[in-house]
Amino acid sequence: MLTLFSFLAFTGFVAIYSTWMLRKQNLQTQDGYFLGGRSLTGVVIAGSMLLTNISTEHLVGMNGSAYKNGAIIIAWEVTSAIALVIGALYFIPKYLRMGLTTIPEFLEKRFDKMTQALISMLLIISFVVTLLPIVLYTGAINIESIFGISETLGISQSEGIWLTVVVVGVIGAVYAIFGGLKMVVYTDTINGFGLLIAGLLVPIFALWDIGDGNIITGLTKVFNNAPEKFNVISKEPSIGPGSRDSILPFEVLFTGLIINQLYFWTMHQSIVQRALGAVSLKEAQKGLLFTGILKILIPLVIVLPGIIGFYYFGDTLFDSQDSVYPELVKRVLPTWMTGFFVAVIMGAILSTFNSALNSAATIFSLDIFKVYFNKTAKEGQLVKVGKWTSAILALAAILVAPFVANAPAGLYQLLQQLNGIFFIPMATVIIAGFFFPKVSAAGAKAGLVFGLGFYILMDLIIQVNIHFVHIWGIEFILNLIVMHLVSAQYPVKTPFVMVDSGKLNIIPWKYATTLGWILIAITVIIYVILGSIA
Repeated sequence: MLTLFSFLAFTGFVAIYSTWMLRKQNLQTQDGYFLGGRSLTGVVIAGSMLLTNISTEHLVGMNGSAYKNGAIIIAWEVTSAIALVIGALYFIPKYLRMGLTTIPEFLEKRFDKMTQALISMLLIISFVVTLLPIVLYTGAINIESIFGISETLGISQSEGIWLTVVVVGVIGAVYAIFGGLKMVVYTDTINGFGLLIAGLLVPIFALWDIGDGNIITGLTKVFNNAPEKFNVISKEPSIGPGSRDSILPFEVLFTGLIINQLYFWTMHQSIVQRALGAVSLKEAQKGLLFTGILKILIPLVIVLPGIIGFYYFGDTLFDSQDSVYPELVKRVLPTWMTGFFVAVIMGAILSTFNSALNSAATIFSLDIFKVYFNKTAKEGQLVKVGKWTSAILALAAILVAPFVANAPAGLYQLLQQLNGIFFIPMATVIIAGFFFPKVSAAGAKAGLVFGLGFYILMDLIIQVNIHFVHIWGIEFILNLIVMHLVSAQYPVKTPFVMVDSGKLNIIPWKYATTLGWILIAITVIIYVILGSIA
């Protein structure tokens, strides 16, 4: 009874608070619905960015991977801080100066409408076939495991997961459809703080239990049980360095990983859209850099519990690593807190889910519908199209979600591997747009098509014995070569000139550069300290 009460109390508070905050928002205008009226502040941006990124595929998938493979998986998290620094100091000032609503909008200005349309469609496809289904499925695993939906209703576990996927998907769609970006970011902010609190309580309670009331003693016991689990540099001599079967070789930090991080944190619509809705450049930079601080701390929530799970369960769950986090939660959290925890899990699922829906709706409405179907569409009509887009994509994600089960290397690894199909080709085009003025529209499209084909061929068809993140690095270089070769035959006709839209105050935050260097230094120190563990 306490579990249900704490679940309903927190969930109800989030819904009531976000609805109240939305009462004065005009959701019938383009900026009002898609960008929160360009009124977002740094703390709100950071909370929303974090929860858009962190969801059950992290809580379940990364803890599962850490349980089996150790702390090497933190590379996905702490290196994000470096990308966020680059985003805050270089990319966001340019996006806001141009007054962008979507990233593909930049590609139309820099290249042409066809390049914009190709990137827009790839983004929408990537949401439907990778991010949305995996978020729904991992969320369903957690809720089913903790709440025992199937046992309560007297149905099979697979039916319980299906039912949970449908319920969560429908609720998420309602948030995205009727509330727009501002509803999303307000619920994200509250759920983000809830996630940090609940997520930190899991290892705290576990270490308290292991250390018989002393957290430091508990951590010492966990470390002494398997010190190699804390090493952040992969050592897998049996399969060879950089093998496709290794989890995350240290060397990928210098090949494809930084390209992926740059794309996700500085170019991915569902993330960057929060900063595009900032009230000023100062607040946008605060939002990105505050997110960088949180990303350095977040391994305490999505990596450490997995290693603690190894202390409790040994290797007994190696064949079902994605179940270790739900099992740990059930073992260490008091009953009265379980409802609050599930409410936070629900919030994390909804955040990532409805953020992706809102971004997909923004892209389709502004970059496809308005450009190709109705150039004279009024703002109210674009908002309506966005709502229908969210509804259709939500249904598609619900139908695809159950088919991502049984990923051999874990669900988080599956998500990153599938993301490579889309992220690196799109990253190359956007980076070329900023840094290589001689790359033409023809070159950009050629590089995009080549990159898609190359990754699918090398990693999914031929399955070369190279880690998929290394393939990202090779692909990035080859994409740039292809772009320049094609551009030499079809050169740029009119040089791109960045025009100030005058929509926002673009005076930078005076502490942005200092905080940026501090975050980079902390990232390096983490690798120096944890990489030296024997």
